[in-house]
Amino acid sequence: MSTEVANESGYEVAEEEFAALARYVLEQMHVHPQAELSILFVTSDVMTELHVKWMDEPGPTDVLSFPMDELRPGQPGEQPVEGMLGDIVLCPEVAAAQAKAAGHSTAEELLLLTTHGILHLLGYDHAEPEEEKEMFALQRRLLLTFLAER
Repeated sequence: MSTEVANESGYEVAEEEFAALARYVLEQMHVHPQAELSILFVTSDVMTELHVKWMDEPGPTDVLSFPMDELRPGQPGEQPVEGMLGDIVLCPEVAAAQAKAAGHSTAEELLLLTTHGILHLLGYDHAEPEEEKEMFALQRRLLLTFLAER
């Protein structure tokens, strides 16, 4: 897996931890080993611009996903498709506020949001109650198993 992590947010971020999480999630989802993923941490001003431009929503958000080749999870025993998975953009400032409200660390919130963003790149959504139930259960399982193995 080729995962590029860049931090332009001003927050201290353990970039290698996010690359390791991405590798783990992509392996668990049977994504081609040569799939490319970019993770970018940005300021709330940059996130606001992206949120307005791409979602037509005001203010910053926590995470945005920009799929490229619309790769989907593979199945064990199947040959996965090569390609560019896409980009995930995260805003640590928004994540910090959410983490405080949820009672955990900003790092934990950012790991959760990274997992969430990867699942969006793989075609998961949470617009409908059944979709939300499936996506959030998978997100929780992936993150908890990653953390347990660390």
